Amino acid sequence: MIQVRDLKKSYGPNRVLDGVSLQIATGESVVIIGASGGGKSVLLRHLIGLTLPDSGEVLVDGQSLTGLTERRLIQVRRKFGMLFQSAALFDSLTVEENISFLLVREGKISPGEIRDKVGEILEMVELSGTEKKKPAELSGGMRKRVGLARAIVYRPEIVLYDEPTTGLDPVVSDSIDKLIIRVCQRLKVTSIVVTHDMRSARRVGQRVMMLHNGKIHVSGTPDEIFSSTDPVVSRFVNGISDLKEEQFF
Repeated sequence: MIQVRDLKKSYGPNRVLDGVSLQIATGESVVIIGASGGGKSVLLRHLIGLTLPDSGEVLVDGQSLTGLTERRLIQVRRKFGMLFQSAALFDSLTVEENISFLLVREGKISPGEIRDKVGEILEMVELSGTEKKKPAELSGGMRKRVGLARAIVYRPEIVLYDEPTTGLDPVVSDSIDKLIIRVCQRLKVTSIVVTHDMRSARRVGQRVMMLHNGKIHVSGTPDEIFSSTDPVVSRFVNGISDLKEEQFF
C-alpha cells in the first residue's frame, strides 16, 4: 500500500529525514517510534503529500506522489484519514457537524444519509448520543474518538494516527488502543501509528519501526523490538537515558 524510497528532507542545516525507506502492506498495522523531534510527524506529512521531499519518493498504492498536480494529490489524499494529536476539532461545531463537515460541503449525499453515516460511525467509536454536544463538553478521550470518527466516516483505505494517546490517562489510553485495533479489523484499513507510548506501541502494532538519526534504524514485530539487545532500541523502549548518571551531594 505504501512505499517510501530513500526519502530525504532538511530544514536549513537540520537533516530530519536522511534516507528513509520502508514498505507497508495493505491492511497492516504499523507503529513508528523514535525520539521527540526525530522526524516522525514529518514522515507522516510526506505520506499524504503535505510536505515535499528534497529527494526520494513516496508511492501510495503504486502511485508516486512526485510531480502530481494539486488536483491529483487531493484524489490520493482521499485514501487517507488522519487523527491529529490534538484531535483538531472545530470548537464552534457540534460533534455531528465536525464529523460530517466535508460530506456536507461536497453535497453528494442527502442530509438523511449523512445523519445515518454519522450515527453508524459514532456507534463504532462508542459515542452514540453525543451528536449535539460541542467539543468543550467532551473529555480528552471523547474528543480523540470524535476526531477518529471524522477520519473514518469517508471509509479511507489508510488511517494515520499522530500520537493518539498523548495527554490521556492509562485507562483512556487503553480504550483508544482497543478502538484503533477495532477500526483496523472492522474496516480492513492500513494503520500507521506514530507514538511515544510504548504500551500502546506493543498493543496496536503488528510491526514496529524505529526512526533514528533520520533513518529506519530497525523494524520488527513488537516482541522482537521489545526484546532487542540493540542498545539504541533497548534504551528507548525501556525509557533509559544514554547519559551517564550523575550524583549530586
